[in-house]
Amino acid sequence: MTEITSGLVAARNITPDRRRGGELRVLLGPRTVGSTSGFMGVAALRPGERIAEHYHPYSEEFLYVARGAITVDLDDEPVPLAAGEALFVPRNVRHRLRNTGDEPAEVVFHLGPLAPRPELGHVDTELLEQRGAS
Repeated sequence: MTEITSGLVAARNITPDRRRGGELRVLLGPRTVGSTSGFMGVAALRPGERIAEHYHPYSEEFLYVARGAITVDLDDEPVPLAAGEALFVPRNVRHRLRNTGDEPAEVVFHLGPLAPRPELGHVDTELLEQRGAS
């Protein structure tokens, strides 16, 4: 097995995942660079878009708003975040990200540790028809 010691990944080279809303791109993770302790990426949200509510039973999540402004609902409590602000989301806390502003938002996220299997890392709590715009 080859050990990966570093990896350079450009967001423009990652196909966005739109299944849960917005555009999610995992930049550094097990599939892209062979990481074993967590993963990080970026989420782009147009005005009115959201990332559907979910929680992580194995991971803590760190959010940083690089551009724009969003509202993060933590167990149904809205927390507004502006560019330059960060938020910690503990394990098992339900959360959704909403762009409630009038300009695009970009959020950097990091999760760790990894779940034992990818399908155990993210638990959706909204039905498909509830995952539309705010």
